[in-house]
Amino acid sequence: MSVPRNAMTIDVEDYFQVSAFAPYIARADWDRRECRVERNVERILALLAEREVKATFFTLGWVAERYPQMVGRIVSAGHELASHGYGHERASDLSPEAFRDDVVRAKQLLEDLGGQAVLGYRAPSFSIGTGNLWAFDVLQEAGYRYSSSVYPIQHDHYGMPDSPRFAYPVRDGLLEVPVTTLRMLGRNLPSSGGGYFRLLPYGLSRWMLQRVNVADGQSAVFYFHPWEIDADQPRIAGIDAKTRFRHYVNIDRTFARIAQLLGDFQWGRMDEIFLPQANQAKGAH
Repeated sequence: MSVPRNAMTIDVEDYFQVSAFAPYIARADWDRRECRVERNVERILALLAEREVKATFFTLGWVAERYPQMVGRIVSAGHELASHGYGHERASDLSPEAFRDDVVRAKQLLEDLGGQAVLGYRAPSFSIGTGNLWAFDVLQEAGYRYSSSVYPIQHDHYGMPDSPRFAYPVRDGLLEVPVTTLRMLGRNLPSSGGGYFRLLPYGLSRWMLQRVNVADGQSAVFYFHPWEIDADQPRIAGIDAKTRFRHYVNIDRTFARIAQLLGDFQWGRMDEIFLPQANQAKGAH
């Protein structure tokens, strides 16, 4: 039995743009902060090249605009360039009109810089849920082919625990590809990266992904951020203890864990793993 190939995804944003820091760092101050995203993406690109892995980079328009050469390097290395929106505003905080402006602006900008069609979108903080399902209509109208914006777990900042765990059509021509969870004891457990990957022992994260591949027979979607491999990033003063723990836990270990993960599974780009499946399913009807 062949084991499914998993999707490696990187949400390209800088440390000061994290949603949990929004109460502490004004958007107007972003340009005055030390940007570290480019050097962190360079480390990621070098690691992926060394391991011969292609990935999907969900890139913030704000970052791409300031680092166009970085966008060029992502594309020239054979990775998929996808959209993380323009300004890292939660979809659930925006009106349909403001959301449309954000996702259209980001798509056009990334396509201009990367020279290729941008098919995928991921909402900041997985912020498409039951209260804003209209966002799928907007994404479809904007020309996206897939979204990876739903996290089917219970969480204080996001989540739609009753939604399907694996890729499913949400609109004609638009696929939702949730980040991966493991179904155990009647609930969905997060098993796809981010803070949970830094917090849990590596062996447990690996086992959870293996279970999804073998028991469910499904491709997993893993994600991380460039700032998660940057132990030397500036510390944000005055943040609450919960936010501090979530952001900084084990960031000095993440790069090595990612390197190990790349060797323990087969990886690829979102578009190459999931869009052919969607086309096959459509053709079967």
